[in-house]
Amino acid sequence: MANLDYDYIIIGAGAAGLMLADAMGKDTYFSDMSILLLDKNSKNSNDRTWCFWEKGKGTFDDILFKKWNHITFKSQNFSKNYDIGPYSYKMVRGIDFYSNYLKRIKDYANITFLQEGVKDIKENPERVLVSTPTNTYTCQKVFDSRFEYGLTNSSGKYPVLQQHFVGWVIKTKTPIFDVDQATYMDFSVPQRENTRFMYVLPLEENVALVEYTLFSENVLPKKEYEAAIQDYIKEQLNCEGFEILEKEQGNIPMTCFDFSENNTERVLHIGTGGGWAKPSTGYTFMSTSKKIPQLVNNLKSEKDFKPIKSKKRFWFYDLLFLDVLHSNNAIGHQIFTSLFQSRRPQLIFKFLDEETNLWEEIYYILGCPKMPFLRAFFRRLL
Repeated sequence: MANLDYDYIIIGAGAAGLMLADAMGKDTYFSDMSILLLDKNSKNSNDRTWCFWEKGKGTFDDILFKKWNHITFKSQNFSKNYDIGPYSYKMVRGIDFYSNYLKRIKDYANITFLQEGVKDIKENPERVLVSTPTNTYTCQKVFDSRFEYGLTNSSGKYPVLQQHFVGWVIKTKTPIFDVDQATYMDFSVPQRENTRFMYVLPLEENVALVEYTLFSENVLPKKEYEAAIQDYIKEQLNCEGFEILEKEQGNIPMTCFDFSENNTERVLHIGTGGGWAKPSTGYTFMSTSKKIPQLVNNLKSEKDFKPIKSKKRFWFYDLLFLDVLHSNNAIGHQIFTSLFQSRRPQLIFKFLDEETNLWEEIYYILGCPKMPFLRAFFRRLL
């Protein structure tokens, strides 16, 4: 009979769940503890890509699918190519990440991965009961990486935007892409009172991921994303003939809501569901890789079962940015254009990584349009 009782259960075999399982599996502190990893999917398809900037060689270089040393920023009246050294912009495909991490986890005798979706979690003073369609498991502590927008419900104190996107990997009939030049943001597309941009990541001279992304409150019908991609390929890339190799679609919360409100004594939300996405960008992959070691150290030192917090001043910067976009969603292209016109991308990356000092932060902020942020600042102050 299968084991139904564990020390820890991790719900979700995405980036956060797999990174946590691997970190616990290779740490001898957890060798005598049983860990169950649950996911409704087998994780054997390429359902997403993660991109991030990084200096030099990194933890995920062995499974990188592509990296770029140059980026392009475009808007209606501005366009510039940048050498982003010492940074590079990197891509990890979901299928490569899953296969690599699941292979590692299979080698840990104390970790079990089962393809089962979770229906319910119930907690009593001694244990947590995790129910799937076929079993009910018990454990001491649960790490839950699932996310639903209902998790952000609060008094309305913090705005909730969505970073929503549809992407196509296309193959063109002729070579039209510079394989070392990623289009990081192209705001030349119609904004329609939102913050909308295209994102183009060349994989080969005739293959690229073309993605239509919005920072806004509401998602669109899928046909609107696809029509925008179709128009962009034809009008901006000057390409008539192409085939679609893959499609992806995603939605990431952009909010400064305190996700720790959803945690209990025995259930801790991690990943996007734990508020690990950077509120102003939606980037979660590298944020997760930095938070996992902190979480594991907390577990080993028997600290409270509590979330990993961001630095307070960066949380406030993110909050002001979201306030500005929430009150006037059409202003996004002006903010980013102002920054890329007046500041080097290296500083932008450093600021978004929360690694800048106060003077660098002041310089960065002065590169943004002043009045919208001053109004947002005084609204929060009052």
